[in-house]
Amino acid sequence: MIRPGKFITLEGGEGVGKSTNLAVIESYLAENDVEYIVTREPGGTHLAEKIRDLILDNHDEPMDAATELLLVFAARAQHLNTKIRPAIAKGKWVLCDRFTDATYAYQGAGRELGERFISALEDLVQGELRPDLTVILDLEPATGLNRASQRGALDRIEQEQIDFFHRVRSCYLEIAAANPQRCALIDASKPLLAVRDQLLETLEQRLRIFLDER
Repeated sequence: MIRPGKFITLEGGEGVGKSTNLAVIESYLAENDVEYIVTREPGGTHLAEKIRDLILDNHDEPMDAATELLLVFAARAQHLNTKIRPAIAKGKWVLCDRFTDATYAYQGAGRELGERFISALEDLVQGELRPDLTVILDLEPATGLNRASQRGALDRIEQEQIDFFHRVRSCYLEIAAANPQRCALIDASKPLLAVRDQLLETLEQRLRIFLDER
C-alpha cells in the first residue's frame, strides 16, 4: 500500500522571498530523497493558470471582491482535483506556493470579506484536506512592496494601498498564532543566509517525523 505524500505550503505577503525559500525547501526534500512536485496558487494547472490571469491582470472593469474570491476557489478546485490530490495519493510530496491561508489573508482580511464565506468554500472545495506544514514568511509590508517593485511591473493585487497589506500581514500572524502545530513563522527581514538557516532548522524539526515514517 502506498503511503500518501505530505502537503507543504509556503505563505507570505509581497516581497518576502518566497521563490528563494521555495528553492531551499526543494533542496531539502531532494537531499532527503523525497519524491515531490512544486506548484502554485492561484494556478498550477493549464485551466487554473488561465483563472490566475483573470485574478491578477488589470481590467477596465473593476473586479468585485466576491468575484475575486470565487475565482480563487474555482482555480483551487481545479488544482486540487487535477494535480494536488492525485500526487499525494501516489505518495508524492506537494510543495505549493500559497494555498488557502492566502485566501484568508488577501480576500478575508485584505478585501475585508471576513472568514465565514471563505470557511464555507474551504469545506466545499477541500473537504478535510489541509497542509501538513505551512511556512509563513513574515516581513513589514513597506519593505516587501519595495522589494516587489524592483522585480518589475506590479500586478493588480500588488497595486493595492499599504493598509491592505498591513491587514494581510496581521491575518498571517493570527493564523500562525492560532495554528502552531501546522504553521512555522519565519522572520524574512533577516539577511538571506540567516533566513535560510532558520528555515532549514524549521524543516528539520517539523519534517523529520514524516521522513522517518517512510
